[in-house]
Amino acid sequence: MTTASKHSNTTGKLTLGAIGVVYGDIGTSPLYAFRESLAAASGHGNAPDPAVVLGILSLVLWSLFIIVTLKYVMLVLRADNQGEGGILSLMALAQNAVGKNSAIRYGAWISTLGMTGAALFYGDALITPAISVLSAMEGLKLVTPHFTPYILPLSLAIIIGLFVVQRRGTAKVAVFFGPIMALWFLVLAVGGLMHIQDSPEVWRAFNPYYGMHFLMHHGYAALITLGAVVLSITGAEALYADMGHFGRRPMRLAWIWFVMPALMLNYLGQAALVLSHPEAAGNSFYLLYPETMLLPMVILAGMATVIASQAVITGAFSLTHQAIQLGLLPRFHVQYTSEKQAGQIYLPKVNWLLLTGVALLILMFRNSGNLAAAYGIAVTGTMVITALMLFIVMRHVWRWSRPLALMVVAPFLIIDLAFLVANMTKVFDGGYVPLCMSAILIVMMRTWVRGSESLHQQTHHHSIHELLSELNHYPPQRVAGTAVYLTSNTNQAPTALLQNLKHNKVLHDQNIMLTLRFAKTPYVPDSERITTEVVSRDFTRVYMHYGFMETPNVTRGLTMLSQHNVRLDMMLTTFFVSRRSIVPSARFGMPLWQDRIFIAMARGASDAASYFHLPSSRVVELGVQMTV
Repeated sequence: MTTASKHSNTTGKLTLGAIGVVYGDIGTSPLYAFRESLAAASGHGNAPDPAVVLGILSLVLWSLFIIVTLKYVMLVLRADNQGEGGILSLMALAQNAVGKNSAIRYGAWISTLGMTGAALFYGDALITPAISVLSAMEGLKLVTPHFTPYILPLSLAIIIGLFVVQRRGTAKVAVFFGPIMALWFLVLAVGGLMHIQDSPEVWRAFNPYYGMHFLMHHGYAALITLGAVVLSITGAEALYADMGHFGRRPMRLAWIWFVMPALMLNYLGQAALVLSHPEAAGNSFYLLYPETMLLPMVILAGMATVIASQAVITGAFSLTHQAIQLGLLPRFHVQYTSEKQAGQIYLPKVNWLLLTGVALLILMFRNSGNLAAAYGIAVTGTMVITALMLFIVMRHVWRWSRPLALMVVAPFLIIDLAFLVANMTKVFDGGYVPLCMSAILIVMMRTWVRGSESLHQQTHHHSIHELLSELNHYPPQRVAGTAVYLTSNTNQAPTALLQNLKHNKVLHDQNIMLTLRFAKTPYVPDSERITTEVVSRDFTRVYMHYGFMETPNVTRGLTMLSQHNVRLDMMLTTFFVSRRSIVPSARFGMPLWQDRIFIAMARGASDAASYFHLPSSRVVELGVQMTV
């Protein structure tokens, strides 16, 4: 096989994989997006006006083209951080650019935007499985009304099963995602093509005049409808988040030549069906297909929504992992579910929290129509934040002039803000859910960052040079072997070292002060993993460098020390780790309520030995009490 054919084969596989994973969310939007848009414009049960149908269809088609194609596929995918994407990756890219220019003073704003975007993404991760599975199962009502009482319990059963199998990982089932979603998009296209001929005037919707005319002549109803139209582009943020898995080119090929045409044909078909049969407005998706195909369509839709849910759940795992490495959240236990794909991870605590949240949403809202009101705010909020940070990247990474960057970003930002304002009208109908959830998560992240900084400052009380001077005057008892002390402060003596000297009054023959540094890049090559610094005859400082997409493995990293003239026998090495007992204080640091949140988060964090992959039989923990 030639190099060109191998490259083509690889691109084909990645393109199929992108169809299965990246576009699952936006690919299931036809189940409810056009129906909810018609209901918002005309009211449930009312026959929509033909001009309204064409106006809504035009808004949907142009939203897919402007927001998904131009903004995300063509522009945002360029903002890669060493091949990785996502809101936190964009934040790290922008912060890195800001850090190199001392004249720029809005680093704190970038951090706040990143936290807000991440918090909103978690809201999306909860709502997407709930609304997707509910909308798919609601097709059972058309098969026979006798299925109606079973829609809710069946949806819950599917959701519970989905989260239960997460611990097995998606590596084994991922190979089926592409073909199933490819079939789904083909079926979407065929369903639309079967009905476009019913009302050929739907092709006029490609003229943006119809969408603009609808917005200008329907007042408040147009604003409400715009909040429902955004449902057709939910999942656009996944394009950027999953870039590291598939690459820019396969994702662009999948969207432009397969996914976008299938979605547009389906929406054209739904509009044509409603124009010719206005009574179909209440379930314009499933009524595209013959009655004999309803049950197979419900089954296929169920499979597609599970795949869409899987994609956003995996995204939540990856986002949490990035947040931990960037210091925004405490350490959570991470399990790798694939020996070949480093991105295939499972976080048990996050998984069960997501399951609880999704199940509560299903029980609270009970049908996809009610849940649609809660959906748009999280999505549009993240889109606005992406546009703002993209402007920073354009200016300070791509070196675009300010007028050019403004000229490109402003139209996208105006549209994103219009969608956000439209969705804010749904706050009291369910939109409060992602807002409250995001507010809680932002408070938690801000609390963790502030509390961690407070604890860090309290350890600045004994420099390594002061310690060396004391050891020269009062040499302790020597013991054989190597001691490794983990510390985040490179100028101060490790707390565990001071505790060991104070209570055990011994010093090992070789002492390594180990500091882990996390770069604002996804990965660090092994050639740059280790740097060393000789402090004295007894002490060596070792730095291990990791990217925010990597999980640190200290044991593996220490095996590289021989390349830096540091010899280490793991069987004669002891790892000393400080275990902090944190107590709240109303007179110091944060407010008392925030102290308690920080302490609860710290207690729920994974211990350092497990997270950093230290050999459990060689770890000694030394406790110290600290105040926040």
